[in-house]
Amino acid sequence: MPPLVFITGASSGIGQALALRYHRAGWRLALAARRISDMQAWLTEQGIAADVARCYHADVCQTESIIAAAQNCIDSQGVPDVVIANAGISIGMDTRIKEDLAVLEQVMATNVQGMAATFHPFIQPMQDRAAKFSSPQGPGTLVGIASVAGIRGMPGHAAYCASKAAAISYCESLRGELKSNGFKVVTLAPGYIQTPLTAKNKFPMPFLMTAENFADVAFETIQRGTSFRVIPAPMAWVARILRALPDAVFDRAFKNQPRKHRAPN
Repeated sequence: MPPLVFITGASSGIGQALALRYHRAGWRLALAARRISDMQAWLTEQGIAADVARCYHADVCQTESIIAAAQNCIDSQGVPDVVIANAGISIGMDTRIKEDLAVLEQVMATNVQGMAATFHPFIQPMQDRAAKFSSPQGPGTLVGIASVAGIRGMPGHAAYCASKAAAISYCESLRGELKSNGFKVVTLAPGYIQTPLTAKNKFPMPFLMTAENFADVAFETIQRGTSFRVIPAPMAWVARILRALPDAVFDRAFKNQPRKHRAPN
């Protein structure tokens, strides 16, 4: 039977592009998102049959929701070989405004707590499968979609940068915890990718990459089990430079950075 990949946030953008890339590689698909009708319509549009792809309604902000979707996946399609925690949101915030504290809570719940809640229900079943069948490939691969924004905190991007920095550290911790059990934990840090999420940005987006091209590179990276990668390559060099900049230089360089749009009132 072909291998199975479970992807959250699969109704658009990076999640959808990854789903198509895995389908073209012959994988079965388990797709989870809040907008299940959008996923089903997309599968029909792509001509992807129901026997190789199924959709599951899930809100990663609600732990029981994503756990239920995971269990439905296991019951219907089996234990995945790769789990991709892709669901994420990006909203600007202003700490001076009380209402924006709720924005920070929402972004962290989606981008960090939601990632952990996505991985949680699969870890033990993946480990049990590997033990039962003595798989030389190990239990499987857990993939966290972080962001190059997690490298340094940009003005006006506090919620998003903080959440992605936390996602990077979380995946790094998880990698260490699960390595002895044979798991691979891959952290992908996209730069600017053409998706509905970035379409709202009103500031320059250097090295902008299509979601399809991102998915091609991501697929190969996940297959190799690379622990951490910034995509695209030019953005990786930018990330290295940003990480190395002294705080005083960084602050001067980005003091006039345009703020990310806030949620509409």
